[in-house]
Amino acid sequence: MAKGKAKSRKKKRRSKKKKASAFGRDNKCRFCRAKAQEVDYKDLTTLTKLLTPQGKMFSRKRSGNCARHQRMVKVAVKRGRFMSLLPYVG
Repeated sequence: MAKGKAKSRKKKRRSKKKKASAFGRDNKCRFCRAKAQEVDYKDLTTLTKLLTPQGKMFSRKRSGNCARHQRMVKVAVKRGRFMSLLPYVG
């Protein structure tokens, strides 16, 4: 048995401060805000905003898309690459 009293460990609670939203963005997906039903592979200006300079796609967290529209973007990027509108490698 251990000598003495058991020490109680209390966790300090930190006050939760609300962080400022990144770049003043809306929480909604860009396609949801525009009420887009589908993502077009021929819309290169929108698709290039969702790609890195190396040609990789940004994650959902980074791009701000919802899961449904991120899947549509994935298919649109694949179609754009196949039609040689977008590069496979930057």
